[in-house]
Amino acid sequence: MWRRETGGLVLTFHLAGINNQNFLMRDDQTGSYWQQITGAAISGPLKGRRLTFVPSDELSFALWSAEEPGGTVLKDVAKYASDYAPKNWEKDMQKEPTVLSFADPARGLKPRTLMLGIQAFGASRAFLYDEVVREKLVLDSVGTEPVLLLVGPDQQSVRAFRDRIPGVSGAPAFYRTLDDKSSQPANATWLRQAAFAPIMIDEATQSQWDFQGCAVSGKAKGVCLKQVQVLKDYWFDWRNYHPHTTVYVHR
Repeated sequence: MWRRETGGLVLTFHLAGINNQNFLMRDDQTGSYWQQITGAAISGPLKGRRLTFVPSDELSFALWSAEEPGGTVLKDVAKYASDYAPKNWEKDMQKEPTVLSFADPARGLKPRTLMLGIQAFGASRAFLYDEVVREKLVLDSVGTEPVLLLVGPDQQSVRAFRDRIPGVSGAPAFYRTLDDKSSQPANATWLRQAAFAPIMIDEATQSQWDFQGCAVSGKAKGVCLKQVQVLKDYWFDWRNYHPHTTVYVHR
């Protein structure tokens, strides 16, 4: 997600095409072309400019509405309804060929393998989405910075945080505490209760933490971990724009 304003201009964007199977935008104000994944102008008068990144989450609607009961939803425009992607769009896309590949069978990486990519702390690292969902809680590092990836109570949504508690030295060990079996199926009523319920505990302070990365009990109560942005992307696309990325392997 990007801010539309740059250099005092508020830009209006339209789909201009596909570049290496990544969305390409053109702004009406200057005619510059922008790459979706990087937010960078790649040609035109504003070439070299970058849009300002806006932190965002990719959550299931059920979990988002449990966290934000007063939230609003962008309504479809009825006359363009037939142009919107169908519900099974992601499933159908798995069958589509790609211009680029970067396949790595030894690590189970196909061009359209879904990854969770993190670009932070001077490094890039990718995590297989299905593997993270299976593990529920992943403790790792990006560059030299310890991070953790946490699966939400809906068993679909994932957030990442710096594995550092203010006032505690080093990277404390965290453990999953939520009884995931109780969320099968994760219905709306259960999620309203589970959205802010303890989901993990840290070894250093014995505090319990929710999916927002905040301690809800224990010595660290009221403290929140710093969230790290995660991008869900196909492997071929992530690898193409992050050529030096490393890949997490379960130990």
